[in-house]
Amino acid sequence: MLHTIEVEIDSDGQIHPVETTRRLPVGRALLTLLTPPADETALLAEAALAEDWLKPEEDAAWAHLQPGK
Repeated sequence: MLHTIEVEIDSDGQIHPVETTRRLPVGRALLTLLTPPADETALLAEAALAEDWLKPEEDAAWAHLQPGK
């Protein structure tokens, strides 16, 4: 059976489980590295900003920059 365990990797390359109560099982594993986002604040704000971005008034305001539309 497959298990997903969230881990952090320190500057020495050591792997540490995020959940300290859970022990890593003995065996083999594949590690997928998740690169940190360039600007986490922008990603967190995206949903709130999308409400304004998707309004027809926004399309009209920026229409001059999209002559093909």
